[in-house]
Amino acid sequence: MRCVCGSMIALPKRPRVADSWKLTAFGDKATIQAALLAQEDVADWDPEIVLTGFELADDRPDDWRLDAYLPRKPTAADRKSVARLFVNEALDLTAERLPNSDWVTESQQGIEPIQAGRFYVHTPDHHPSGELGVRSFVIPASQAFGTGQHKTTEGCLVMLSEMKRRGVIARRIADIGTGTGLLAFAALELWPRAHAIATDIDPVCGPVVAENATANGFTIGARPGQLAVAIAAGMDDPDLRACGPYDLLIANILAGPLIELAGDFADAVPPRGNLLLAGLLEKQEPKLRAAYRRAGFSLVARLVNGDWSILWLRRRFVG
Repeated sequence: MRCVCGSMIALPKRPRVADSWKLTAFGDKATIQAALLAQEDVADWDPEIVLTGFELADDRPDDWRLDAYLPRKPTAADRKSVARLFVNEALDLTAERLPNSDWVTESQQGIEPIQAGRFYVHTPDHHPSGELGVRSFVIPASQAFGTGQHKTTEGCLVMLSEMKRRGVIARRIADIGTGTGLLAFAALELWPRAHAIATDIDPVCGPVVAENATANGFTIGARPGQLAVAIAAGMDDPDLRACGPYDLLIANILAGPLIELAGDFADAVPPRGNLLLAGLLEKQEPKLRAAYRRAGFSLVARLVNGDWSILWLRRRFVG
């Protein structure tokens, strides 16, 4: 099928950052991870409340924090929804209004470069790598996630390098939930003649990806070797579907949406096609792998980076 991605090149301007708040709770690793898992089973969870959990420091691996981000001042109902996730322990929730400036940018200031697989990722404050065979990407702190610092993004860079080493051929690539565009750039670096598209549900990501593409020598467009960009929820975009099927589909999002998208991804990836999934805790892996077995995928390789699983799956051939 010929890719008709030209309509995806016009990108929105960066929207004004909305009024944002967060609720924070501190606890041990088991408690915070249990809360993240519990949220998946809440059928009527408010999608505007976005949860993140992470360890506070490398030398304190059992001290964790949960943040619940909201586009409004938390109501009593919001507090109750988050508090109910802590089934066996009542943790204090503190509310904080986030500056309208840009809380994601603030959180990413001062980050150090990382090397993962064939790639070296740094902010403009640092120099690129001079190592032979290593591709440097400059990714400024921005309103979009994905500077390479999170263990899921780092793990995906390692796994993409391993896919290339093991002979994967990718002619059509999709990066779902692209954030800064980093994983799409890495894929295009490894398979430079591929048709590639990067999508995200957040409108702020469009201009961020375009700016990062220019800074790293990529062209926004619909031709082979270029990167098309779309704002879309999951696979719910006609042009995204038209550009498939995809030899390589990347999705570094969250466990819940990954499970929900198993059927859609199966429709978008042909037999023997490859799927790279991340954004799930190791504890969430069994449920996710079961969903993808039912959708026709088999595990090729996995790695665990910290508490996070990165999975390489392949669509089974049914003769």
